[in-house]
Amino acid sequence: MLDRVKESLFSVLEGYGPIRGRVLDLYAGTGSLGIECLSRGATEADFVEQSFHVCRIICENLIHTKFSEIGHVHCMSVMRYIHEFSGPGFYDIIIMDPPYADPQIEQTIRTITESTLGICGSLLIVGHSPRVVLQDGYGNWHRRKFRRLGDSCFSIYERIA
Repeated sequence: MLDRVKESLFSVLEGYGPIRGRVLDLYAGTGSLGIECLSRGATEADFVEQSFHVCRIICENLIHTKFSEIGHVHCMSVMRYIHEFSGPGFYDIIIMDPPYADPQIEQTIRTITESTLGICGSLLIVGHSPRVVLQDGYGNWHRRKFRRLGDSCFSIYERIA
């Protein structure tokens, strides 16, 4: 996610109140979104990334930012993590920033919204291309915000039940 898009996203998130609770960063890349959440008050974050090399970078970034005690890296596919999820509790914020124009983006959203990853009040943040048209709702998750900045977008969904 581009820096200006990330700044806009966190500006919107802060409008909902302080960032807190558990965060899940899917397609984590370098882990910058999850680490930003930790730096703003999240209590714990799980990072899911498929590339072993990139997982090592996330670990290094967690050490560098002194969040290695509360940041956990899972080197596996996003779909595998979702299907195998059996961790304690749920996530307050789920961030999904897949590869640009990922053709599986809607299927991944559906899988997340049908899972036990979130509860009432949880947020799902999806980074996407403007050419990817997402629905206003998936099950009991409803879009609260859509923002386009140039050739990047993000949608924020909230679980309402």
